This record gives sequence, C-alpha cells and structure tokens, in this order.
Amino acid sequence: MKKLLVISAVTLIFATSCKNKEPSKKPMNITAPTAEKIEKRLEKHGDVRIDNYYWLNQRENEEVIDYLERENDYYDKMTAHTKDFQTDLFEEMKSRIKEDDESVPYKYNGYYYITRFEKGKDYPIYTRKKDSLESEEEVLFNVNEMAEGHSYYNLSGLSVSPDNTKVSFGVDTVSRRNYTIYIKDLVSGNLLDENIPLTTGGSTWANDNQTLFYTQKDEQTLRSDKIYRHRLGTSSEEDELIFTEEDETFGTYIYKTKSKKFLVIGCYSTLTSEFRVLNADTPFEEFKVFQSRERGLEYSISHFEDSWYILTNKDKATNFKLMKTSEDATTQENWVDMIPHRNDVLLEDIDIFKDYLVVSERKNGLNEIKITRWDGTNEYYLPFNNETYTAYVSVNPEFDSQILRYGYNSLTTPASVIDFNMETKEQTVLKETEVLGGNFDKNNYESKRMWANAEDGTKIPVTMVYRKDTKIDENTPLLLYAYGSYGSTSDPYFSTVRLSLLDRGFIYATAHVRGGEYLGRGWYEDGKLLHKKTPSLILWMFQNI
Repeated sequence: MKKLLVISAVTLIFATSCKNKEPSKKPMNITAPTAEKIEKRLEKHGDVRIDNYYWLNQRENEEVIDYLERENDYYDKMTAHTKDFQTDLFEEMKSRIKEDDESVPYKYNGYYYITRFEKGKDYPIYTRKKDSLESEEEVLFNVNEMAEGHSYYNLSGLSVSPDNTKVSFGVDTVSRRNYTIYIKDLVSGNLLDENIPLTTGGSTWANDNQTLFYTQKDEQTLRSDKIYRHRLGTSSEEDELIFTEEDETFGTYIYKTKSKKFLVIGCYSTLTSEFRVLNADTPFEEFKVFQSRERGLEYSISHFEDSWYILTNKDKATNFKLMKTSEDATTQENWVDMIPHRNDVLLEDIDIFKDYLVVSERKNGLNEIKITRWDGTNEYYLPFNNETYTAYVSVNPEFDSQILRYGYNSLTTPASVIDFNMETKEQTVLKETEVLGGNFDKNNYESKRMWANAEDGTKIPVTMVYRKDTKIDENTPLLLYAYGSYGSTSDPYFSTVRLSLLDRGFIYATAHVRGGEYLGRGWYEDGKLLHKKTPSLILWMFQNI
C-alpha cells in the first residue's frame, strides 16, 4: 500500500466520494472575513510576545461578536452547495443510533443505577431501583424537563449520600464548564434551598451524610484551585475553605476511596502529584499530607484494609510500579515494591476488590487486564486475541464482589459491556451497542495494525479499518487521525458515524504517534520538548507503508 491520499476536510471527503448524490458546485468569488490586527504586548519571565489577536478573547465585545458572525456567514455561503448532502449524511448517521437506549445497570450501596434515553429527546433520564431490577423505578432526574427554556443544559457530577437519601449534582447552562451544585432530597423529591456556584460540578460526601466537599474554580482561568466544606442547612457563603492550591501550574480535586474510609484531596500538574487524606468519619478534622510534592514524582493512591497501594514512578520507574505502605506511615521512605517496574509494560491503573486485585496494563500498545487473588492462589490475564481492540475496566463501585465489569470494542466490533466472574472465569456480555439501519454486518469490515518507519527509523504503530470490498491502490482515499500529547493515548474504537466513510470506499486510520503512551511512558517522553517531530512525519510515514 503506497502513496495513499490523506484528506482531513470531512465535508469535502464525503462530497467528493458520495456515490448516490453529487453536491452542486461551490460558490465562487466570496471573500473570507479578516480579523483586525491589534498589537498586544505580553511579557513573561523577561520574554516578550506580540499577540495581534488577543482582543478576540473578549467574549462580550460587540466587535468580537460581529467578527464571529461574519465568519459564520462566510461558512454558510461557502458550504451552501452541500446543505442537502449534509442533511442526508446526518440522517444516515442518526439512523444507526438507537435513540431509546439505556445503560447497563450497576449496583452501588443497595441500589441499581440506570441512565436511559427516550426517542426524540435530547437528554438522559437518571433512575435507580432498590435491591432488585424488578423493583419500582425511582426517577432521580429527567433532564429533558430540567432543560426546558435553556439553549444549553448539562447535568453532571451525581453523588449520592451514604444513607441514599440525598444526591448532589452540578448544572451548567452556559457551556463553559462552570457548574452550580444543587442538592436534592430523595425522600421528599424536593431541592434543598442551598446552591453552590462556580464549581467543577462534582462533590463528595463525608460519612455523616451532612457534610459535602467540593472544588471551586478560579473565576478568570477556570483552574480548579480551592476545596471547600459545606454543611447541609447552611448558605454556601458560610462554607469553609479547607485547601487552596497556590501554584498556578497545579489543579486540585477531592474524592472518597472505594473502601469509603478516607476522603482524599489530590493535587496534580504535568509531572508531579500530591495527596492529602482524612478519615471520612471525622470530616471536621485536618487533612494530612500523604507524601509532599517533589518535582517529577508522580503517584496515585488506593486504600484496602489497613494499607495504601501506590501507583508511582518513584526510583525512575518510567512505566510505573505498584508499591504498598501502612495507613500510619505514608511517606515514600516507607513504600515497598509490590509489582516491580518493567521496561516493556506500562502499569496504567488498579482496581481493588475484597478478594482480588485487578491491574490494567499496556504491553506493545495493547490493553491487558490482570487478575490476582490477594491470597496468591490464582493469577491470570483476560484473553484478547486481536491487535485493534480497546479493553478497559468499567464501573465497579462495589467492594465485596467477585464480578469485574469491563468494556471491550474494536474497529469492527461495537462497544460491549461484559461482566466477568473472577472466581469461575465465566463472562456474560450484558450489552453490545446495537447498530440500527439493518445493513450493518461486522464481517464486511477488516481491521489491522501496521508499523510505519519514521524518519529516525522508529516504528510507528498504525491501526486501520476498511470494507473488505474496498479496492486499495494509490487512488484509495484515506482519513488519517493522529494525536500525541500529554500522554493521552488514542486507542482504536468502533464508531457508527465512521461507517459512512467506510461504506464509501475510505480507509480510516489512526497513527499512534509519540506524545501519547501507546507504547509506554517512554513513547510520551519521546514526543515532547526537543524530541518533537514535525507534522510532515505523518505524510512521510504513509508514503512508506
């Protein structure tokens, strides 16, 4: 396969390859609007930078709004000839999606929680059932009703109190990730009078069912920088500030351990982390620093019985390792190795159950899930026989359970939710995303992983999918996606929308370039700072497949 055509303008891609309808010719002689240059001098650390378009960040400025409206008008005119085609594509893509769908229920603290959608409606309905799926449904939120009268509405951060009688949640009606937290009494069905503005939307209950912790944002930058404590029945103006992240390169958040014993304040930057812990039974005491921040030291913590489990890069463990320490001795000189560092395996995460430790790993770019009994009597990996799949541990809030819920999908297989019995090794596919339309057959598509030679000789993994009847030559159109930064990995996944490309003779490919962690932490390090490669690598790479 050589010299495949790389195209990134999706509308153009569809328009030029549609076999059923050709859009009319695009308009000519339309001049694009030009933003005015207004010099702005910015100085940081003695370096001066001139930004001629700084003025465009003034969201309420009439001149900014006018310019954006002219940009939108230009877009409308330039794409007017594709409007019917866009409508047809939208209806085609929409027809594959099941609108009256619902999530697989998960059990937490005596209740099964379900999110469902109704046909023709835009927002979810959150419900729960007590003890059994046969119990009467209790509607927590019908977001369709709550969103009436709003041009934008997002509800997130649902957090149910330990006694199951209250739920806190965040609402954003502006689309700026700026949430106001509200609290609903699940016994009466009424909202409490108090509300908390300018938050991340998430919140965490102490074990007394009366104390709520939340993260507030800086009003200008929206950086998460403050942790507050709220007492039910009081105004948010009386909330106590318990932690401020002063370093502008750090953000902060708060959560409760799966064991429900500790509240944890986390602080994070690109390469450094720090945690503070407090017994969730005593929310008015002081948080204790777990391990003070050291530049370059990254770690995360999980609690089980009387010990902490630390996922960390300590001692130059580039791909991370798992360490352990007691509740009473949390600083790093007390940490001892449990799963050692491996040069060829990235240790991504752990999940703790009463009888099992579940470890999420990545080897040679592929997800692996390892299951180990705490007593050491059994240890094994879940089997995955593919090179273009994604597998991940899903929602597992119950601590005392032998069932591991995980997700699986590939470039040719719709997303599945699977329950795996860690004792018997039996698994049940609870749901495979249904592709409507009647003409989808995953056997019509083929996926593969290839390795392309970069200019410096490094092998770059590329996953791709196409219809088996697609003729592949120098004229075959290819849509290539590539992103590599911040250690974010682009795993292969199934997409119903992508079928509109594949069915029109396209190849869809993802280049797992350096900057992500597809091939381990070193893959990220090799794609940053002075190691960065120019975008021309992508074109060069595909000319040499």
